[in-house]
Amino acid sequence: MKTHLDAISSFIVGLIFGIGLIFAGMTDPSKVIGFLDVAGLWDPSLAFVMGGAILVGVIAFRFARHRTMNFLGGAFRLPTKNDIDMRLVVGSLLFGIGWGMAGFCPGPALVSLGTGAPEAILFVLAMVAGMALFEGAERLWQGSDVAANDAPANPQ
Repeated sequence: MKTHLDAISSFIVGLIFGIGLIFAGMTDPSKVIGFLDVAGLWDPSLAFVMGGAILVGVIAFRFARHRTMNFLGGAFRLPTKNDIDMRLVVGSLLFGIGWGMAGFCPGPALVSLGTGAPEAILFVLAMVAGMALFEGAERLWQGSDVAANDAPANPQ
């Protein structure tokens, strides 16, 4: 029973979020690119959307950090890692470059995918391919770290 309630509530929250992205203009790549074009014909309207999202997030996280359960009774854990490392910097750069080139980030791209927009289909395919490449590279990297740690310290 609880699983159905989780699925239904997840669907409703996702639907509300998707509708909000549509109304905010986040699913229109030309509007997003206009917002990111600060040196050209800058469209500041998405700054209000982002400001509102940040405000809601700050308030929500203020209350959430004292919780151990979500509203439906499930476990609730916030990330504890807060250091800035190379993975975070590189990931942020790749995210920003992709957002600036395509005018999509993952959430709005998935919402736009539902409309069948060709650019959204292409973006989501590229995003999934990038995620698969990352997973493969991560496995190779971790495998080489394990092999290096298993090698004898002083081979003769």
